[in-house]
Amino acid sequence: MRWQTTRFELDLSRPWVMGIVNVTPDSFSDGGRHGDTAQALRHAEQLLRDGAGILDVGGESTRPGAYPVPLSEELARLVPFLQEAVRWQVPISVDTYKPEVMQAVLDLGVDIVNDIWALRQRGAERVIAAHPACGVCLMHMHRDPQTMQMQTMTGDALTEVTAFLKGRAESLSAQGIAASRLMLDPGIGFGKTVAQNFQLLARQADLLRLGYPVLAGWSRKSSLGAVLSENGQTPEPAQRQAASVAAALLAVERGACVVRVHDVKQTVDALKVWQAMQLHADAG
Repeated sequence: MRWQTTRFELDLSRPWVMGIVNVTPDSFSDGGRHGDTAQALRHAEQLLRDGAGILDVGGESTRPGAYPVPLSEELARLVPFLQEAVRWQVPISVDTYKPEVMQAVLDLGVDIVNDIWALRQRGAERVIAAHPACGVCLMHMHRDPQTMQMQTMTGDALTEVTAFLKGRAESLSAQGIAASRLMLDPGIGFGKTVAQNFQLLARQADLLRLGYPVLAGWSRKSSLGAVLSENGQTPEPAQRQAASVAAALLAVERGACVVRVHDVKQTVDALKVWQAMQLHADAG
C-alpha cells in the first residue's frame, strides 16, 4: 500500500513516524516551547535527526476546551515555518481544519492536510478535490474541541468511528479524490472515554477492513495518563513518554501505518526492535 501526497508517494510497507511540531502557545503537551519560528525550525530539525519521516505542523491547539484562533493568526504562525520547511525535501503535513489555511499551505507546497474535522468545514472538500495529489488524513471527532469531553460518546466506539470514516471516504471518492490519497485516523481522545479509546486500539484491525491505511495518535494522551494514575496522581503529559511509545508500538502491531508522536527517537528505537523481531518471525 502507498500513500500519495503532493511531492512524495510514501511506501506504507513499513511504519512511518510523524513528528509533531506545535507552533502554538497553548498545546496540551508542549505549548509555547516552540512558539516562534526559529524555535519551531530547530525542533523540527531535531525530530528529523531523531528519525521522523514526516513532520506534522499545527498552528492551533485542538486540546479539549481549546477555542479557535483567527485565520490570520493561524497563518501567521504557520507560513514562516513552512516557507523554510518545504525546502527540506521531507513530507510536511499541516494540522488544520480551515479551508483557507489548507489552500494557503498547499500553495506553499505542503504534502498532507491533517484535518480533525475530516473535511466537514464548508469549502474544505473543494480545496482538496481541486488539488491534483495532496494527501489527506480524515479523523473522527465526537462533537468539537470545546465540548467533546463534556459529553463523550456512548455505545460501541468502533461501530460509530468505522461508519463515520467510511462515509467521509465515500464522500471524497464521489468527488474524484483517489483512495490512494486518503489516510484514516480513529481520533484517540477526541470525545471518547478511556475505555472506548482502548477498545479502538484493541480492535484497530477491524478499521483496516475499510481498505485505507490508518494513522494512530496516542502520544501523551489523557487516556494514557488515566491508566498510569496512582493514588490520585496523574502524570503530566511529558511524563507519559514510555506509555506513549508502548501505545504507538501496539498500534503498529495492529496495522497502523503512521504513528503521530512527540517522542520521536524513543518511538523510532522501539520500532527498530519490533522490525528486527518481525524479520525473524517472517523467516520462520
